Amino acid sequence: MSPISTHHRFRDPRSTNDDFLASVLVRCPGCEKVAYVVAGPESAGVHDPALFAPRRLVCRNCGVAKEWGRGGVVLHRDRYEPATDPYFGVRLWLQTETRHGWVWAYNLEHLDLIRRFVQAPLREGIPWHDHGRKMTVVARLPAWMKQAKNRDEVLRAVTRIHASLLHA
Repeated sequence: MSPISTHHRFRDPRSTNDDFLASVLVRCPGCEKVAYVVAGPESAGVHDPALFAPRRLVCRNCGVAKEWGRGGVVLHRDRYEPATDPYFGVRLWLQTETRHGWVWAYNLEHLDLIRRFVQAPLREGIPWHDHGRKMTVVARLPAWMKQAKNRDEVLRAVTRIHASLLHA
């Protein structure tokens, strides 16, 4: 029996949803094209803005620009509803519906992490005795996305999401 190569193995990088909030792709509330939620001007120069740092929604197509100051942050929880960004409540661009629920990502890095996890036949989680980050992105994925029997469906969804950027 040959050992499994590294491209068939997924090791949890311990990323949390916060790690993907620096730039979020959303559907512009003005023109329905791709827009971005990025760190606000007060966060300029900071590589890893905090969850509650000011944000700005900008659309390069129609010029919509909105500011988000300190306030409530709503993280998506319902697998049967389209996902929204935590700051403005605008629908995410990178998402599609499957028969089990929605597959969504904040940005391409987040989507790539999901793809790598789902396609790997060998998945290494965080050891039970490790006291670091336990609720990582992959640990929080719905059970149906983690099941091998749904692997092809989830990967097709990821492909559809990538294709949506080509038609944007």
